[in-house]
Amino acid sequence: MKNTALLVVDVQNALVQAQPFEIEKVISNIKRLITTCREHSVEVVYIQHNDEIGDELEPNTEAWEIHSEISPNANETVINKHFNSSFKDTNLKNYLDSKGIDQLIITGLQTEYCIDTTCKVAFEYGYKLIIPEKTNTTFDNGNMLAPDLYTYYNTNIFKGRFGIVEDIEVTIERIKA
Repeated sequence: MKNTALLVVDVQNALVQAQPFEIEKVISNIKRLITTCREHSVEVVYIQHNDEIGDELEPNTEAWEIHSEISPNANETVINKHFNSSFKDTNLKNYLDSKGIDQLIITGLQTEYCIDTTCKVAFEYGYKLIIPEKTNTTFDNGNMLAPDLYTYYNTNIFKGRFGIVEDIEVTIERIKA
């Protein structure tokens, strides 16, 4: 998949340890995608959320670190952000453009916040988007249960409007082709 990058958004210890919906399956699927991308020279870019001092994702704390099961290699790019969008006030767009990337595989946390915003901004910038099933997740929020939020966003918002939502096996085959 030439001109493609895998984005791994906010898969940080504090969020993983809080046990969002189907987190074990999501981590396993993201790990498979990372391995496949590395084996086929597809760029893997990590997005790491920075909160303020004293907050849950305070920089340079154990809670803030990218989850060890999918941590970046030394040569992979990590971009820090302060907003739901992976693009706002970061160098992500410039980085992707400098690599000639025009298609993104988007994974991570949380479905209705950072994944949703990142998908919509990437779409507006003209990137083609692939959102593999069971590679993003979220929490119950008081109004909706996490499984309903996941299904609603992936089926009603992302799919066919902003990108392709497909079985992870299809995405893996795309990467290998």
